Amino acid sequence: MSQLTNETCTSISHLGVVKDRLKDKKVLVVLDDVDRLVQLEAMAKESSWFGPGSRIIITTQDQKVLKASGINHIHKVCLPSHDEALQMFCMYAFDQKEPKDGFEGLAWKVSDLVGSLPLGLKVMGSYFRGMSEQEWIKALPKLKTHLDRDREIPSILKFSYDALHDEDKSLFLHIACFFDDEPVDIVEGCLAKCFLDVTQGIRVLVEKSLISIEDEMIKMSKLLVQLGRQIVQNESVSEPGKRRFLNDASDIGEVLSDDRAGNSSVIGINLEPDDEITWTSERAFERLSHLQFLRILGKCVEPQSMNYLSQKLRVLIWRNFKITCFPSSFNPKFLVKLEMHSSNLVKFWEGIKPLNNLKWMDLSDSRKLEELPDFSTATNLHDLNLSGCERLVELPSSIGSAVNLHQLNFHNCWCLVKLPSSIGNAVNLRELNLEYCSSLVELPSSIWNIVNLNVLNLAYCSSLVELPSSDLYSLKSYHESSTDIQELDPWIGRISCLQELILSEMNKLVSLPQLPDSLLHLHAEKCESLERLDCAFRNPDISLNFRHCFKLNQEAKDLIIRSGTFGVFPAKEVPQCFTYRSSGSSVTVTLNQMPVGKSTKFNVAVICDIDPFEFGETKQEDITCRVTSGGNAITFNFCPGRRIYPGHLYKYEIEVETEDVASTELVFEFEINYAIAEDEVTWKIRGCGILQLLDGPLLSLRDGDGDF
Repeated sequence: MSQLTNETCTSISHLGVVKDRLKDKKVLVVLDDVDRLVQLEAMAKESSWFGPGSRIIITTQDQKVLKASGINHIHKVCLPSHDEALQMFCMYAFDQKEPKDGFEGLAWKVSDLVGSLPLGLKVMGSYFRGMSEQEWIKALPKLKTHLDRDREIPSILKFSYDALHDEDKSLFLHIACFFDDEPVDIVEGCLAKCFLDVTQGIRVLVEKSLISIEDEMIKMSKLLVQLGRQIVQNESVSEPGKRRFLNDASDIGEVLSDDRAGNSSVIGINLEPDDEITWTSERAFERLSHLQFLRILGKCVEPQSMNYLSQKLRVLIWRNFKITCFPSSFNPKFLVKLEMHSSNLVKFWEGIKPLNNLKWMDLSDSRKLEELPDFSTATNLHDLNLSGCERLVELPSSIGSAVNLHQLNFHNCWCLVKLPSSIGNAVNLRELNLEYCSSLVELPSSIWNIVNLNVLNLAYCSSLVELPSSDLYSLKSYHESSTDIQELDPWIGRISCLQELILSEMNKLVSLPQLPDSLLHLHAEKCESLERLDCAFRNPDISLNFRHCFKLNQEAKDLIIRSGTFGVFPAKEVPQCFTYRSSGSSVTVTLNQMPVGKSTKFNVAVICDIDPFEFGETKQEDITCRVTSGGNAITFNFCPGRRIYPGHLYKYEIEVETEDVASTELVFEFEINYAIAEDEVTWKIRGCGILQLLDGPLLSLRDGDGDF
């Protein structure tokens, strides 16, 4: 979404954002592998959610989904032809569309055996990749025997699975039953002690096309997931407690409810979000002594207390956990990942427990949480997410022992008052998010000991009135919105790596000091008292946002116009420093000689006129600049997908290709692209201006009505 709208901080609070932000845009929407109507309704219920000319493509194995949504343009995708199947097979076996010399007959035989299903061709081509001719000849009889029993696709895929070494087979089943669609680093971390070399095993499965890595996530096709889970189910068809993994809700409920059965072989339980189970026995986990991986995402009715959780747990993920405190017998010694989103936890346990292996801890939206565990042993903790823990008042001083902590998130921790000075010991912390910690009154000076900190977000920390000073600092992004701060400490100018500075709604801020030369983005929206900019913006690519800063003096406005590639500030008319101005929406610039250089840079200014609140807060607009010379035109889009406010000057730097201009005139035409609301009130351009940045032969100007 951020790429479509050219916004770096797009917030997706609900799926309705799609229709709010894309209804004016011509887009291509692809919804792949849809299997439920609710998915379609959430993302593309009506064509009016997208702009005219948009196209929506939906792929599904269930035609009923399409018919139920009223879609009548349905194309049934046929399997590839015999020749196409051979080409697909060869792409994976030889990295080319045809067989290598000497392999023609062998390639035809294998593709004939496999059939035309693309996934089977991909997996089998990867299986034969790199084999010698003799290895192909030796493997063919085994493949033929295997497929003669059952020519269905699972049999084709299982042939590739059966050829794996035992450890790679086990890793395949772990991924199919529990770790599909998980980040690679989390999978490697959670399984590091279960396999000799999990990184190498993942590489083998990728080479065999049994998994893929996309955006650092492990992906396994649905058919391969089904194959893996079927293999596990066949380990014990009638007694699910003797299998390694449980994925079916009825099997999970049966195992947790049966107090009479013997010890279980189960090492993993995965309850999907749409599933539901019920059990009442507090001893439900007593027989699951081998359990290592537990994920409960669906709805469950569990007992009031829960004893006998396995001492071998490595992953514990439980959404909406109802119990307020872990049993005293719980031992997290081997725990690598703990995720208790929206839990009822008030505290964890009494005393200190071993957390040496814990790397990821997510307690987001645990609104009743008041006390965190002792982190003295959590020396390998990487990420700690406490966002939405509304009752959390403080962080224990033992957090200083988490020396490998990378991310710490307190977003919406409204009751958090302070951070312990020991936070300075977490020297590897890279991101600290304190946004909307409205009770936070101070930061310890030790925070500047965190030399690797890149992002510090203090937006909407309304009780924070000052920051500790520092001289050793490397922040890349800094967010501040405290309403009582009148001046920023000069130390901010010494943050040599700072690239983004966000000063949101700092109502009492009067001036800005010198800022670092590295700064690329300055956001000072709604700093209503800001008058002076006691600084220079030396980065030529800086973007400056002073929206709703109504007290800026003229020197500050002139500085914004001269600096960077983008700037916005309140203005009623285009300033005189723009040599060429117009009260209309177009400006014509006349060149006095030809030819000119390859390109010419200009600062352009636009002021819009309309009341945005008439349309609501979610409307988006684009400013378009069309530069015409003779019959040739170049179009520039500014601020696509962002709100344009009336009474503000929007300044942009553009570069126009002038080498092949066919006329001595350049015409700049500005337009606001906006989907007309029901009352059909339209936007208009109040004024525009042009300032040439490079020396050139600009001589005269006339506005859109022909007046000079």
